[in-house]
Amino acid sequence: MTSIVKFEGVWGVGDETPHCYLLTVDDFTFLLDCGWDEKFDKSYIDRLTKILPKVDCVLISYPDPLHMGALPFLVGKGQLSCPVYATIPVFKMGQMFMYDWFQSHHNYDLVEHFTLDDVDTAFELITQVKYNQSIPMRGKGIGLNISAQPAGHMIGGSIWRILKDGEGDIVYAVDFNHKKERHLGGCELDKITRPSLLITDSFNFSYRQERRRHRDEKLVAQLQETCRNGGNVLIATDTGGRVLEMTHMLEQMWSTRESGLSAYSLAILSNTGYHVIHFAKQMIEWMSEKLTKAFDSLRTNPFSFKHLKFCHNLTDLSRLPSPKVVLASFPDLECGYARELFVQWATNPKNTIILTSRTGPDTLARRLIDNPSIRTFKLLEKRRVKLEGVELDEYYRQQREKEQHEHRIKMEEVESSSDSEGEEGLEAGKHDIIVLYEKAGTHSMFRSRKHHPMFPFHEEKVRSDDYGEFINLDDYDIAAMREENKENLELQMPYEEEEIMEMEEAPTKCVSQTVTVRVTAQVLFIDFEGRSDGESIRKIVEAMHPLRVILVRGSQTDLQAFAQNIRSMTKAKVFTPSLGEIVNASMESHIYQVKLAESLVSSLVLQQAGRDVEVAWVDGTVSFPTENTDENIEESERQVISSENQLDSEMPTLSVVPPEEAPYHDPVFINDVRLSEFKQVLSRAGISSEFNAGILWCSNGTLALKKQDSGGISLEGPLSADYYEIRELLYQQYAIL
Repeated sequence: MTSIVKFEGVWGVGDETPHCYLLTVDDFTFLLDCGWDEKFDKSYIDRLTKILPKVDCVLISYPDPLHMGALPFLVGKGQLSCPVYATIPVFKMGQMFMYDWFQSHHNYDLVEHFTLDDVDTAFELITQVKYNQSIPMRGKGIGLNISAQPAGHMIGGSIWRILKDGEGDIVYAVDFNHKKERHLGGCELDKITRPSLLITDSFNFSYRQERRRHRDEKLVAQLQETCRNGGNVLIATDTGGRVLEMTHMLEQMWSTRESGLSAYSLAILSNTGYHVIHFAKQMIEWMSEKLTKAFDSLRTNPFSFKHLKFCHNLTDLSRLPSPKVVLASFPDLECGYARELFVQWATNPKNTIILTSRTGPDTLARRLIDNPSIRTFKLLEKRRVKLEGVELDEYYRQQREKEQHEHRIKMEEVESSSDSEGEEGLEAGKHDIIVLYEKAGTHSMFRSRKHHPMFPFHEEKVRSDDYGEFINLDDYDIAAMREENKENLELQMPYEEEEIMEMEEAPTKCVSQTVTVRVTAQVLFIDFEGRSDGESIRKIVEAMHPLRVILVRGSQTDLQAFAQNIRSMTKAKVFTPSLGEIVNASMESHIYQVKLAESLVSSLVLQQAGRDVEVAWVDGTVSFPTENTDENIEESERQVISSENQLDSEMPTLSVVPPEEAPYHDPVFINDVRLSEFKQVLSRAGISSEFNAGILWCSNGTLALKKQDSGGISLEGPLSADYYEIRELLYQQYAIL
């Protein structure tokens, strides 16, 4: 039976950058990536939240925000709880990406979309897999298997293959890179031949890349020129993906004496830069064959850097001597240290700003790439400052009130729980004497029924939490201790006063202002995206020769041109869906889904047609739903509609036909019964039979069983008790409709 495959683009269709798609195979739904843009588009999250309840599995291709940025939000706010699959490097580097992304926004703005706890909770759902590891699905996905293939582009990047038993495979491949790089090997997508469905993008279809040698020479020349003139270089890159290729290359340049770059400072400025390189040292087996062999033979780790310095804030960076080359996150210049350094360094004509990636539309980096001649523009500058004066006093007052309120609530809960503890059978009598009342049926014959007076006794109950006792935070108030006992505090704590205040994380607020930035520094775009170019993509798709192709992410011109190119090369059926459009990409175009009417379901006569299969013949009529002419429904609500509602509204209904109107049909035999096997059935039933000229003769040659050309078996002979017995045995082997 051919699977019914449906595809919907939640994001990443057209010229949009992040990836997020919905793929349904029969009743099992995959969410292919769940990226988010640089500006946290709210309308996208609204669309994604609507289809979230029917997602059964999430597949993550790369660790950057463009492929998994919305995962913390979906888990923390959207209550996503289905399995999530990613390779081991994507898991580790994805955490670094999300930590850095959150902290980069938190440093100057409020982050309302997710917290660090949401990040940790999201990554607890991820199942880490290896390349070529087959993972069977469960529940509704029985019979489906997924596996990750190397994709290049970033460490651990994956091309996902979805296979169903007895059918072709579905390949999801976006942002792949077939070229071998310094730290990564290329993908091997062309080795997957004739997939039933290929989902890929056309982002680079009309893009022509510069040769790697020319690109590297251009970068080295620019670094030498800027540093020798006394300027600094900012290289805007990501957190834990393409930055590995650049750091490995720059370390080699600094180690080469002929380059003359070793006299200058080389630094990486990121919230998680140290941990990214530390994880890279542990994942050499996920990198190129050249690095793996060098590590095995020389026992030298290519990411044990001698010249690269790690800086976690601008203060650390200021301690390095100038001129200096700094790799800072993020490449879009919308947040992070890269944006702060750009504002500081763009006004100096000696400096150079190098952009390494074509980010999403309307980002600062994209504006600079599309308009290289722009020299003056307005920029919204945000920063986080410490509270002072009246604001600081008001903050501490609110905190004290909040702590007192929480403490009061806890005490009330403990008192109510302790008061409700069992004191059954105890009653306060006269003069505070506790009188014990015995319940009926609880005393024995040896126990006296006489009541014994007890002297009053008051037991003080200890108020405690789950760990022993409640902690009064005022007893550990460092500010109060400092005023009461300054001398003892100085002897006990080796930290300076300023360091103590930093450890306490002084309260802050976010302020913003519009500033005019005059760009006098040189701004260059040098491609370090690590994606296959248009010519290579065409050759790879031609070598694969897919039967169905779905194209996503790219301008309308590139989408239509690439679709026409694929049709001419492979004769494949190509789809270019728009946002929210549901595409039926099933192999058999004559297969349709219908809803069964309740009257039809109740009238079915099911027959066994195998070990776990039952079939029934249906005579019915198909009726299509009438169009909804409700003028009160807004056009926006019609466009942003979930797949499930759309399918229900457009799916035809199969209703039963009255028996008197049902047409006559010849018997249909289900299952292929062999005469040799049926001879054994007859033998077990005590009926003698023998073959002669391909005919199985039974009952002393009076009944004949013949194989028909249509695949059925005919029984010929006089009507007798043996005839009806043999026919009954034959019906048990067949399901006859």
